Amino acid sequence: MSDRGEWIYGLHSVRAALEREAQILQLWVDSGRQDQRIREILKLSTQAGIPIRQVTGRELDELAQSGRHQGVIASLRQQQTQDEPYLKAMIKRLDVPPFLLILDEVQDPHNLGACLRTAEGAGVQAVITSRDRSVGLTPTVRKVASGATESIPFIQVTNLARTMKWLKAEGVWLVGTAGEADQGLYKTDLVGPLALVMGGEGKGLRRLTRENCDLLVSLPMAGSVESLNVSVATGVALYEAVRQRRLG
Repeated sequence: MSDRGEWIYGLHSVRAALEREAQILQLWVDSGRQDQRIREILKLSTQAGIPIRQVTGRELDELAQSGRHQGVIASLRQQQTQDEPYLKAMIKRLDVPPFLLILDEVQDPHNLGACLRTAEGAGVQAVITSRDRSVGLTPTVRKVASGATESIPFIQVTNLARTMKWLKAEGVWLVGTAGEADQGLYKTDLVGPLALVMGGEGKGLRRLTRENCDLLVSLPMAGSVESLNVSVATGVALYEAVRQRRLG
């Protein structure tokens, strides 16, 4: 696999891509698997006219390297990564208040995949991250995201602080999470044009990212653990926003 960012593996991820009519070029399927889920994927692929290669499980292991392919791998036509011009055009054409997720240097592919999956389920219109020191759309990200990478725009920008300033100028309220913040998440108004800003593993929000937030909020922590995993914290924050926006 020359460009591993354009490959997905795993039964759920491949099926989700097929159902969302993603631009799949070819499928590699374990010839030793004949179960119902594989048959359904083969049927969808045949209906879509996608070439299918029957290979051994060992060949799939080599293609997926350390990834858990579950007997199926797909290659995509193009990387679903967008840029700043795409973000600006998207914001301009929205006919509802923006609802965005900004990730500040999330580097673990499992965390990014989980954040994308949760964001897609919550109705977020785009996930924004920095191009440097952040994980991109790797096969592991695609697998953990369970098809979300095919439906939610993933935008990588060269200067996150500059992008945040532009969003503020467009009327988007930027709410970041920080454990030491005095104001709690559940006492914060999350209705209206909103971007939730989540910090990366270990260090949380960087200084410039913090400074460009309109408000910092904390998540309630009742136990001895000081903070939540970024993907878990993202889920808590996004669905509190969903709750408020539905009520509002």
